[in-house]
Amino acid sequence: MCVPTLVDGDAVIADSFAILMYLEEKYPQRALLPQDCQKRAINYQAANIVSANIQPLQNLAVLKYIHEKVGPNETTLWVQSHITKGFEALEKLLKDYAGKYATGDEVYMADLFLAPQIHAAIKRFEVDMNQFPTLLRVFEAYQELPAFQDAMPEKQPDATC
Repeated sequence: MCVPTLVDGDAVIADSFAILMYLEEKYPQRALLPQDCQKRAINYQAANIVSANIQPLQNLAVLKYIHEKVGPNETTLWVQSHITKGFEALEKLLKDYAGKYATGDEVYMADLFLAPQIHAAIKRFEVDMNQFPTLLRVFEAYQELPAFQDAMPEKQPDATC
């Protein structure tokens, strides 16, 4: 399995959610979650929709299985279907909370899950984002942030998956 891993001294943390929670607790001065309980819950929901309901269904192992068992022409349709379902849920969830970013005008945890997922949807799986105006708008805002630009997969020297 190929998951992101953070090495921080003696700590080795794998999995995006665990890494972000570790960083949230270790560096509270750079909060990844808002103080407002409702917005905090929305961030958890958005992160969970991506991490549990969209991203696992587009992993290379799943795509290989679909390719072999169903057919090579089905993998993109499979992924597009699951991304679309997840994005429909995210669009509904975030439409009343989004500001410049997913849950307001500050970058929080939801944004850290959304940015790479939307990037993959557009670049790898050719999902039409016009049906998701809130997600498209926040993604365009992410594109302007140097930290998000630096985090793009193609800029990572060790990206192998």
